[in-house]
Amino acid sequence: MEFASKTVLVTGGGSGIGKAAALAYAKEGAAVALTYITSAEGAAGVVHDIQAAGGRALAIRADLTRENEVEKVFEQTEGELGALEAVFANAGGIIGRRPTTEMTLDFWREVIDVNLTSTFLTARAAFQRMAPRRRGAIVTMASLAAFNGAGPGAAAYAAVKGAIVAYTRALAKEGGPLGIRVNGVAPGLIATRFHERFNTPQGRRAVVEATPLGCEGAPDDVAQSVLFLSSARSAFVTGEIVQINGGVGFF
Repeated sequence: MEFASKTVLVTGGGSGIGKAAALAYAKEGAAVALTYITSAEGAAGVVHDIQAAGGRALAIRADLTRENEVEKVFEQTEGELGALEAVFANAGGIIGRRPTTEMTLDFWREVIDVNLTSTFLTARAAFQRMAPRRRGAIVTMASLAAFNGAGPGAAAYAAVKGAIVAYTRALAKEGGPLGIRVNGVAPGLIATRFHERFNTPQGRRAVVEATPLGCEGAPDDVAQSVLFLSSARSAFVTGEIVQINGGVGFF
């Protein structure tokens, strides 16, 4: 198994893409730590499923916009499961849809903190631990929104995901000499509660109709790319953003 005897961390691992990635890592033999903030039941379910299959797993509630809580996550993960080999910085979200004329500064800052600041704090903690070992892989969570500007009322989300694309490439340059690879995934329409909350049935149908593959993606479609980017199979890949969207926007 690709991740046998290795420890990985998935932030935002209690639902959706994070849950799929945590389960996929465990299936490949990894000991998995996952964080959650509101998905306590989902996180507990992921841990139960991994342990029931004979694996090792740990769920930690943490606000990843706070330095001390990020440090707690990394210390607890390595203390209980071992040295981290891979981190999927998945935590984030759209928060809500607001046009610029109605967007407050507090809302703008919240979107930045939940997505970009959490990614920075997670990446920094990972770098600090991986650099002395001169090995490790980090996968960030971007979005199709970074490339197409997102839908109505999501300008802040598009902006912050674009920043994550640039930050991922900058981290790859910095991490290469330290033995750390950094790549990202940029999903399009994936069938998760994200789109149940922030999209409409009509909007989803319109995207599917514009998608060459003619369907929505599944969380595991993203999880498998995350596994590839954090495994030895992609040993010479860094600074890449893999778009996972069924071809929408390319034709």
